[in-house]
Amino acid sequence: MTALTLPGAGRRLEIYRMREPVVWDLPPSPPTSRVAYAAAHVVADPFAGHAPGSPAALDWEATLRFRRHLWSCGLRVADAMDTAQRNMGLDWAATVELIRRSAAEARHFGDPADLLACGAGTDHLPGSATLEQVVAGYLEQIETVQDAGARVVVMAGRQLARLARGPEDYHKVYGRVLGQVDRPVILHWLGEVFDPALAGYWGSRDLEAATESFLALVHDHAGRVDGVKVSLLDAEHEVHLRERLPDGVRLYTGDDFNYPELIAGGSHALLGIFDAIAPAAAAALHALDAGDHERFASVLAPTVPLARKIFQAPTYHYKTGIVLLAWLAGHQDAFVMVNGAHSARSILHLAEVFRLADQAGLLPDPGLAAARMRALLATAGVTQ
Repeated sequence: MTALTLPGAGRRLEIYRMREPVVWDLPPSPPTSRVAYAAAHVVADPFAGHAPGSPAALDWEATLRFRRHLWSCGLRVADAMDTAQRNMGLDWAATVELIRRSAAEARHFGDPADLLACGAGTDHLPGSATLEQVVAGYLEQIETVQDAGARVVVMAGRQLARLARGPEDYHKVYGRVLGQVDRPVILHWLGEVFDPALAGYWGSRDLEAATESFLALVHDHAGRVDGVKVSLLDAEHEVHLRERLPDGVRLYTGDDFNYPELIAGGSHALLGIFDAIAPAAAAALHALDAGDHERFASVLAPTVPLARKIFQAPTYHYKTGIVLLAWLAGHQDAFVMVNGAHSARSILHLAEVFRLADQAGLLPDPGLAAARMRALLATAGVTQ
């Protein structure tokens, strides 16, 4: 049994013994009872400079290999979104290349419009942008996604949050944008816990008022909305919102704390945690397809403590844990992130992520994972 020394609370060191690896039987086809997207991270070029504010440099082969891993699990891929460090280091030039390369890769598995959804926002605009420029910015990015053949995710925009004076400004901008899409899109409501710059989105800091504004927009444009992706970490609110959506409009849960019960209750999924738990997520969804709710719940239950650790406040640093697990699982060769984001979490946090991932059966090669974790711990002075 593989063992290593891990740090704990109170500066204690303890011997941790890893479990035997889990061999996940991947389903032969995508799930049928739910539409499930894994929001994918990007792999930084380990030999490039990644100082905050510098242009993003990616390891393209590793980035695309990870997307192939997600598709091989039967999951769809949500790309160029916050998990890929939009607004946190992934600049527009790298985003355009990511969208095009991911769409080309998706064609080896099927239709990109079914397998890939990509974020379109306004993060390429200057901070001084006007509402007219926000509309033009959205349309420019939407055209990039549509030209690649992927589905569009209309992301919440920091510029719009800064400029809008009330619900009417959101309705005006989104109305014009939705009027020019070539197929139904996914609308993204990203909460303040994920991006503080989006506080008061949809025109109010009051959640109920914001919800009414959002629902009015969706009902006004239901024919152009495939679904809504809600990332508020509020399960009760999500259930009420799901019940009030127009017929044919899906609720894609973005709740990385409460996803098992929300999916079981009828939500579809577009989740950052699915990046890290893809084999388990695939197995659980396959059980749900078969009507085996007990198996669905038992597979996902060990992943919830892991998700809650990765996404703990400040939640927007969750990408660090996601990338750590991809490295520990052997999907990439280095634990390096654009914008230097690999330094955003403490060694105690990362050690606990390691423990919980192992307990959930998500480290397929214990020897490799332990060797890499030992190397990381050594940088913090933890000797074995």
